Amino acid sequence: MLSADRDPNRTVLVLTLGGTIAMTRTAAASGVTPTLTGSDLVGAVPGLRDAAEVTVEDFRQMPGASLAFSDIVSLVDRLKQADREGVDGVVVTQGTDTLEETAFLTGLYYQGPTPVVFTGAMRNAATAGADGPANLLAAVQTAVSAEARGTGVLVVLGDEIHAARHVRKMHTTSPAAFESPNTGPLGHVAEGTARLRGSLSPIAPVPLPVGALPQVEIVTASLGSSGTLLPGLANEVSGLVVAAFGAGHVPETWCRPLEALASTMPVILASRIGTGPVLTSTYAFPGSESDLLARGLISAGNLDPYKARLLLAALLAAGTPRPDIAKAFLDHS
Repeated sequence: MLSADRDPNRTVLVLTLGGTIAMTRTAAASGVTPTLTGSDLVGAVPGLRDAAEVTVEDFRQMPGASLAFSDIVSLVDRLKQADREGVDGVVVTQGTDTLEETAFLTGLYYQGPTPVVFTGAMRNAATAGADGPANLLAAVQTAVSAEARGTGVLVVLGDEIHAARHVRKMHTTSPAAFESPNTGPLGHVAEGTARLRGSLSPIAPVPLPVGALPQVEIVTASLGSSGTLLPGLANEVSGLVVAAFGAGHVPETWCRPLEALASTMPVILASRIGTGPVLTSTYAFPGSESDLLARGLISAGNLDPYKARLLLAALLAAGTPRPDIAKAFLDHS
């Protein structure tokens, strides 16, 4: 008898966006390009029909590096439609270059009950040991799991289940590239069944954009950087994320330009390390975290610079008042 997580009568919608998982070689190109359709992907997965009845839609077909904010807004609209259609789960396949960002942004917007699982591949279909089929199977098995409902958007690769809010790509080529360095994985897929250690508290949803998408950029602190480029951003962006040293520090020369920018737009203080929080009151030198926060910067908390940028852009696109932006970063970190 099949377990509840192996019921082939359950339905999963697979939305393909392209990426390495859909790439192979063609005679017209020297390298791999996204040419495989969703049907090609599903057809290459042994045992998939034992996990669920799968429907495939080719939503986009592009490298992960070319996906845009607007593509994810459209994806969220499709996820809401899938809720109304009553599917048991949704799997999104895409390139791993931006997977941690698109999954996080989707989680900011999508609050439906249907499990949504992102997956991809580190090895394309033309290589020995391609990991796409195994990742797709594990993602489908997770999407139909009763335990996955209410956990928010998930990411599944290498039989590990990660929360979109915590996962990061930590290696350029390794099949084990994805980790959740602050928390560890949320669970694993074993013997065809998703096994989660526990549930996550829901995060506050962000409304979909009400107008044109704002321009938000990241500036990264580095040894000896003078901050010469900072003043030029005043009329070019709607918000800024500082990827600071360590626990939230920048060169002293950055202080006045950042203070000036923070008087006109939200400036988020994150750490370029990507793991661990931005501090608030440990250091007191010019350019320290306490100094920058006193100058009007907003702490990113535990969010890395890339996720902080997405949250800020989403909040600005929704017309969020500035005092509520600081509160949102507290809620999401």
